[in-house]
Amino acid sequence: MKKSVKKTLRRLWLHMYEWSVIQWPAVVIFWILIWFVYYTSKKEIIGYDILKKYRRKPAIFVFWHGRTMMLSPIVARAGVRGYAVADPRRDGRVIAKMEKLFGLKTIWGSSKKNGVSVLKNGVRVLSDGRYCLALSPDGPTGPSMRFHDGALYFAKMTGAPIIPVCYSCSRPWFLKRWDRYLLTKPFSIIKGIVGKPIFIDKATKIEEFESLRKNLEDIMVKQAYDLDKNFTDIKIEQDLTEDNYKTQVKK
Repeated sequence: MKKSVKKTLRRLWLHMYEWSVIQWPAVVIFWILIWFVYYTSKKEIIGYDILKKYRRKPAIFVFWHGRTMMLSPIVARAGVRGYAVADPRRDGRVIAKMEKLFGLKTIWGSSKKNGVSVLKNGVRVLSDGRYCLALSPDGPTGPSMRFHDGALYFAKMTGAPIIPVCYSCSRPWFLKRWDRYLLTKPFSIIKGIVGKPIFIDKATKIEEFESLRKNLEDIMVKQAYDLDKNFTDIKIEQDLTEDNYKTQVKK
């Protein structure tokens, strides 16, 4: 009986969570909490000068799906002007509202849906010359910490560099979900890294993408593991997807 009540309440909440009138208050509260965490924490960002250099230039900032929380205020404080790719599903719409409060506009779509539209709009934004692009190469449903090659197409077609970014913290709370989303508690030590720009030559052939993709994936995985080693013994798993994680939980 209790289980059926819980399931009913969960379905009701998920249905209500689709409404903007519910989403916006939740987003604003979380936005305030993020700034509270930011200002009560000590920050150390390696490569911050790179972030400042490309804050209003064509660049493709890539980060793991589970590492967005404290990157948002960091890029906002740096004065970044740009667009973020967001999945049009429920979680994506919530994230898009959040990013709007941090100054980023939205390109709707994902690697699985509206891929051509995302590519077209992303190329348009980068070709404008005034904006950067932010995206999670393992989103929106995984596999976790696996680099999809969408960013490579953006870089090849526009000449904009790919810049991998990541962060970790001394007071982490990893959510139980496929991307092990990292929530940072107040009064933390936050360490971040902005990697060196990686350019993809326009003459690069599609057959060469796999080695480039693997190189970028290795760089980003190393960023996350090296940063996490400062604070925690937890090692984030690769290859988790939304579906297979739900299957694991049910077992």
